[in-house]
Amino acid sequence: MSNISLRDFRVIIFDCYGTLCDWESGICTALEPLLKRFPSSAIWTRREALLAFTEVEKNLQTKDPTMLYRDLLTKAHAVLADGLQGQETPNSLSKNSADEHAEFGASIKEWPIFPDTCDALRVLEKHYKLVILSNVDHASFAYTHAKLSDDTAAALTVYSRPASDSRTQWLPQTTPSSRSPFSLILTAQDTGAYKPDPQGMLSALDIIQKEFGVGKDKVLVVAQSLYHDIDPSSKLGVNGVWIDRQGANMGLETIGEAPKWRKRYATLGEMAGAVEAEGKL
Repeated sequence: MSNISLRDFRVIIFDCYGTLCDWESGICTALEPLLKRFPSSAIWTRREALLAFTEVEKNLQTKDPTMLYRDLLTKAHAVLADGLQGQETPNSLSKNSADEHAEFGASIKEWPIFPDTCDALRVLEKHYKLVILSNVDHASFAYTHAKLSDDTAAALTVYSRPASDSRTQWLPQTTPSSRSPFSLILTAQDTGAYKPDPQGMLSALDIIQKEFGVGKDKVLVVAQSLYHDIDPSSKLGVNGVWIDRQGANMGLETIGEAPKWRKRYATLGEMAGAVEAEGKL
């Protein structure tokens, strides 16, 4: 769509869940015990399950943008369960409901990373400052952070934000022994807003300017979700790269509108290859 050069940019802001991490598979796997319990939801397609969940999730994020994401997941599971319970008799009994809801809230640590992600991040970190802007909380992201750093054998504390750090942002590469590819991590817990609310992106751009001296004209937003990331950042004048992960169901609400992205790749690995190829021209 665009002849922009990827090498002209200095900072990449990544969405995490859906772009780097397989959010949809993680959610569907964690929802399966609940959905199988009711006749109607037991036959839902993957898309139907995700639509039902995200409708609840979006409502909660709008009503309480300061709720920690693991608590929001817990609440969303409870709301979805109550809705199904009110419609029909379950096929089987559940264990303690509160425990089941909490287990779903803690399921982030099990969500898988896309197979191309870690290698692509190692390529991209050679050329850019890499930034995370994600709808997640500190404690939950630590597990994903370790996986993205390809260092799950390390103590989790290495990839956890220090409790003593009172700043809005966290610069994880300053942590001793860290193999993090990210120069800056911002979560909804830091910004007090869930995407697509522009507050998070505005906070990220402000911190990038202050910490790295880079203006938004040299920043790329790289994400799978048009709804959460590409379209909102475009409205702020930030260039976007769409990672159009095949088979994705969510984040495509604006797919029929005029494209807001400047380049499009099927995987992050493909984008990393394009960056390397530009260097050989």
